[in-house]
Amino acid sequence: MTARRRLVRVPASSANLGPGYDVMAAAVEMFLELEIEETGEFSFDSGGLDVPTGRDNLIVRAFESLHTADGISFQLRSEIPLARGLGSSAAAIVAGLAAADHLFELALSKQELLARAAEIEGHPDNVAAAIYGGFVVCGAEEGGAPSATRFDPPDGLEGIAVIPGEEVSTERAREAIPAQVPLVDAVANVSAASRLVLGLRSADLDLVAHGLVDRIHQERRRELYPRSMELVDGAKETGALGATISGAGPTVLVWTTWQDAGKVAEQLGRRCGDWADVRRLPFTPHGADVPEL
Repeated sequence: MTARRRLVRVPASSANLGPGYDVMAAAVEMFLELEIEETGEFSFDSGGLDVPTGRDNLIVRAFESLHTADGISFQLRSEIPLARGLGSSAAAIVAGLAAADHLFELALSKQELLARAAEIEGHPDNVAAAIYGGFVVCGAEEGGAPSATRFDPPDGLEGIAVIPGEEVSTERAREAIPAQVPLVDAVANVSAASRLVLGLRSADLDLVAHGLVDRIHQERRRELYPRSMELVDGAKETGALGATISGAGPTVLVWTTWQDAGKVAEQLGRRCGDWADVRRLPFTPHGADVPEL
């Protein structure tokens, strides 16, 4: 009997997008690939990444929330850096869930995958982008179940990731945000997020540029990554539309037009190439996929 195999491909993601704290995210062209096979014994090949290789691995934990991993071998290949704000944990969770769903033909809907992934991750934005691709705006259905509305990236828009070498834990980043924020800051973020969504939906990049302003999380996390925040502050000096901290940081997502992306990336490389990796990172409409082997 031929052993069953599946390959799962999941994009990285950038969450918050400035004013959309815990609500907005985008899938980007950087991928995690997971190959699974029925071999008769459990094993996990991390592909050289510094992650657990036992049942405590996040991919395996997500997989086993749907089906036991007994007899399954896992082989991981990922270009998503760990603990940098590019959705590495979300991609791992979605990969594990999608692998179990397809291997055992569970036929889960994307909404069901989102609910399970958000329960494991603790918030829906990154996992929603990883599942659906494109841009997502997250919320909750009546009863509290997470939901996501997605739309394709607009033509002409491109991202550039500035990825520092140091890690920042999501827990530390969340501890920096108070339980309550001033009303003026909340109103400012509602305004900016509204302009950002309108700009993305209408491909009005001037409106997008005006929507990349945050007053809830980025400034309150400045001491965690001061160089990243300096880059956000001065992004327009490079010719970019603006910049946002990606997720919990310290990665900076620099927003630009595709025509200007090359020269902006070149300037960013000169400015911060000694402490960060600069990478053109287009937005992708594609979410988690299980291509034919």
